[in-house]
Amino acid sequence: MGYGGGSGSGGSGGSGYRRVSDDRTANLKVDNITSRDGKRGTDVDGIVEVNSTAHFIPPSGTTAERGSRGRGIFGGGNTAPANINTIQYITIATTGNARDFGDLTDARRGIAACSSSTRGLWGGGIGSPAAVNTIDYVTISSTGNAFDFGDMTVARRQNAGCSSSIRGLFAGNFPTASDIIDFITIATLANAADFGDLTVAKKAPSACSSSIRGIFGGGQAPANSNIIDFVTIATTGNAQDFGDLSEVKTELAACSSSVRGVFGGGYVAPNSLNTIEYITIASTGNATNFGDLTEKRGYIGSCSNSIRGVFGGGYLAPGGDRDIIDYVTIASTGDATDFGNLTASIQGLAGCSDSHGGLE
Repeated sequence: MGYGGGSGSGGSGGSGYRRVSDDRTANLKVDNITSRDGKRGTDVDGIVEVNSTAHFIPPSGTTAERGSRGRGIFGGGNTAPANINTIQYITIATTGNARDFGDLTDARRGIAACSSSTRGLWGGGIGSPAAVNTIDYVTISSTGNAFDFGDMTVARRQNAGCSSSIRGLFAGNFPTASDIIDFITIATLANAADFGDLTVAKKAPSACSSSIRGIFGGGQAPANSNIIDFVTIATTGNAQDFGDLSEVKTELAACSSSVRGVFGGGYVAPNSLNTIEYITIASTGNATNFGDLTEKRGYIGSCSNSIRGVFGGGYLAPGGDRDIIDYVTIASTGDATDFGNLTASIQGLAGCSDSHGGLE
């Protein structure tokens, strides 16, 4: 959403303020507006209604920047031989290479992510040399370094995260499997609290969500697992059985619209996988084949808007780290298409966005 910049009490003179006619059909395009106090206003392009002569200075940024969501962010990971703190971003509706966003508070891989439409958060991971309980956050619409949010209830690595617009959930651990689910309130700054337990303890699962349900699929329990669990995000309590993935696997990634959850990639020793499969989040049942990634890989990150699911980075076994980004159209089925490249070849990263299925 954009607003007219500047101040004043009517007219469109040097104040940079324009009043729109009451027929509510006037189009307004205002660029480079400066108010009387010299502050830069917001670029406006589109239909704007002004029904008051009150003085106001809107937030900075263009309407293109503020008016359309669809930014995906990838954070953390490992670029052999070292863990990294890199955060990078893409515009999900386009294609192209990722750009630098900023840095996490520390370098770590095996990290999990969740987000609201405003904030992106990363929890856990393995630093130097042990698992951590750190939770970081950024403001998705801007760029810059992450800030400390709080702590998880336990240190964990290779966990998975999902969220609604209000709550974020984290579950899983490695090398000791865990059934603990933590939750946070995304708009606050505080430590995580206990939510409940998965149906089985898991290592390295994946997660996605609608605004109502959180879904955790795959992982190791303690062997590779095809189990899919679900929880109701707004409550607390233990997970329930949803169904099964088509194959047992770990180190996969998941993303979603409000209707479908999509699982991509993964690892079954000694090989990586390119399988993509999907579920209907509001129901229960086994996953259905969707298609294939452009290349086999596990230890992969993902993000989505309501239309596209994006899979970034990962590890091809045997073969090494990858910088590949590919995407699918969530409502359809078919093989993934090339999107672009990360800023480096990275495994063990995690992605989130301002427009995933949990926010619709």
